[in-house]
Amino acid sequence: MSNRSVTIMGGGNTAFAVAANLSLQGHEVTLYELPEFAESLAPIRDSKVINLVGVAEQGAAKIHTVTTDVVEALAASDLVLLIVPAYAHRRFAEVCAPHLRQGQTVVVIPGTLGALEWSKVLREAGTTGVTLAEVDTAPYVCRKTAPDTATIWGVVTSLGMGVLPATEGERVRRMIDPLFPGMSLYPDVMAAGLSAINPVVHPAGVLMNAGRIEYSRGEFYFYEEGVSPSVAKVIMQVDAERRAIGNALGYELLPANEGFHNAGFGPQGDLWATINGSLMLTRLKAPGSLDSRWLTEDIPYGIASWSLVGKQFGVDTPLMRSFVDIGSIVIGFDGWESARTPENLGIAGMDREALKIFLETGQL
Repeated sequence: MSNRSVTIMGGGNTAFAVAANLSLQGHEVTLYELPEFAESLAPIRDSKVINLVGVAEQGAAKIHTVTTDVVEALAASDLVLLIVPAYAHRRFAEVCAPHLRQGQTVVVIPGTLGALEWSKVLREAGTTGVTLAEVDTAPYVCRKTAPDTATIWGVVTSLGMGVLPATEGERVRRMIDPLFPGMSLYPDVMAAGLSAINPVVHPAGVLMNAGRIEYSRGEFYFYEEGVSPSVAKVIMQVDAERRAIGNALGYELLPANEGFHNAGFGPQGDLWATINGSLMLTRLKAPGSLDSRWLTEDIPYGIASWSLVGKQFGVDTPLMRSFVDIGSIVIGFDGWESARTPENLGIAGMDREALKIFLETGQL
């Protein structure tokens, strides 16, 4: 098994972009998707070629293996990158649990506490010896621009990762550094999950631009036009609640504007200045409707989950709660009922000290 081999799970925008970029860099990539979503791999199933354009590697990327067989996918590498929406994390965990082997490492990109959900699923399945990790944001600003083509508009220059157990952090960082150079380490997966960028910006930004999105069907530039100075002020108040949760757990989380700047999205300054000066973000249009992952994912698996974790540790999050309540009306389902609860994350009832020990050792 090559030390440059990697299995990528997912068939969406970022999974295609990562698979193509790493293949063009010389890595042996196995690309896997669940059988029920095999159509996402259909355009490349025979050719095994993803055309990559943009600011990273460019050209026709030959993917080593394209499969819907989970046994084949997990046998291909000791390193697995899960690059799917948060609402698919549990399904992939349940499919993978019987076939993962001791010594493998699964990295959720991005995580939003997905590594904790995986940990609970694997524990209940009796799967042991697997290291879990998650990254704070996607490595690229990218989209599928044709069924067999991915475009990368920007490369995130500073990714952060948390590892479970945290004692394995440096080993996993060295393992993943050839794929995403310069990866920094958070204290643990909880700190990484609370540092995700999208849930801070998307629910508040989309709901405050709801009329514009519906009227234009997304034909306007979300970050450049939609994140105005006033909207940025509200987003930063959501961010203050996120950081308060972090403080209660002993973390000093970066403010969103500093996080955007450190990741290479835009110049230093307040949130509006950083976003407005971003060559990457200002090229992205709004979602075509309100029924998009910017709400259906970032509410239940972002701010709702954060709010429930905050509640367990005595932190009130009134603005997050307001956006979950309003957003639930807009998206047509209860964001609280669909949220990753502390029970789903396997941390219900823990106090701060018990949580710290679990995150450090992976043991209950």
